[in-house]
Amino acid sequence: EVQLQASGGGLVQAGGSLRLSCAVSGLTFGNSAIAWFRQAPGKEREGIACIVSDNDDTVYSDSVKGRFTIASDNAKNTVYLQMNSLKSEDTAVYYCARERTCRFITIATRKIWDYWGQGAQVTVSS
Repeated sequence: EVQLQASGGGLVQAGGSLRLSCAVSGLTFGNSAIAWFRQAPGKEREGIACIVSDNDDTVYSDSVKGRFTIASDNAKNTVYLQMNSLKSEDTAVYYCARERTCRFITIATRKIWDYWGQGAQVTVSS
């Protein structure tokens, strides 16, 4: 059974940092792209970062570029999202998802991203 387990969410003040983890099991990690999406109340799900496990190629949305860093630990089958300089507008539920490429980071649909984690709440207080 394929599982993506997201963890590390919480409450933080604006300007602070959090690190999210996405532990992947049940599939060949080395043949995957893992992305982080987020969804704020009343808004569409947004792709914000993606990493290809084979070569560490990364993609970021403009909304997080320069503040967030995605990294992969292939030995642990885990992808991390280090979030710095957090803003109130970063408040959302964060999801990790899997595909074979980061090409479709802007399309948050299960038709493309075949496996999803359960979501981790991140709340940034101003």
